Amino acid sequence: MTAALQIEQLTVSYGGIQAVRGISLEVARGEIVTLIGANGAGKSSTLRGITRLVRAGGMVRVFGEDVSAYETDRVAGLGVALVPEGRGVFTGLTVRENLELGAYLKRNGLAAKLDRVVKQFPRLGERLTQDAGTLSGGEQQMLAIGRALMAEPRIILLDEPSLGLSPKLVQEIFAAIRAIASQGMTILLVEQNTRLALETAQRAYVLATGEIALSGTSTELKNDERIRAAYLGGSVE
Repeated sequence: MTAALQIEQLTVSYGGIQAVRGISLEVARGEIVTLIGANGAGKSSTLRGITRLVRAGGMVRVFGEDVSAYETDRVAGLGVALVPEGRGVFTGLTVRENLELGAYLKRNGLAAKLDRVVKQFPRLGERLTQDAGTLSGGEQQMLAIGRALMAEPRIILLDEPSLGLSPKLVQEIFAAIRAIASQGMTILLVEQNTRLALETAQRAYVLATGEIALSGTSTELKNDERIRAAYLGGSVE
């Protein structure tokens, strides 16, 4: 079966600085794969390269289709949705308006899509008429994920969904991510909480200075002495 996402020799540069140095990875349909690594390792740049938000070299295939020369909107039209670091909600628009913007490429069945998102995130249903800027950080993260779901994606790219959230809200957001995955969604997750990322994903790639340093199943990496020392405080539960 064709993989949902294939990357071969992806490179991303900003001026003279190469942030991603020819990485290759694959995400199967319905799989959660995580990218872990220190700040500046190239994780977010990888997601931007996949979605063509930045100029990138190498090859990216989405369900077998080479999108390397596509613009961002065309990649989105193939079913790739990015939930950016920092959430990127429109604070001056209502929750409903933010969600409806997520469906800009697929306006049909808007009410049904909205209903599905509200069932996934009931708190958003209680706040549909509020400005997004009045929401808590956790609620804004729910809104960002809900907005992506409004596009009826086949692949979701999640960039640091736990950033700035309390431990309780982090667990709530990741419970939602697992629920979405259980419905068959393909997810590529960038997350600095390494323990949580490895508990959530089936497989992982470790990025270091723009290159893949390690890869394997989450269980393998959780028990790898190098990962334990660098990211898990030297022990694994």
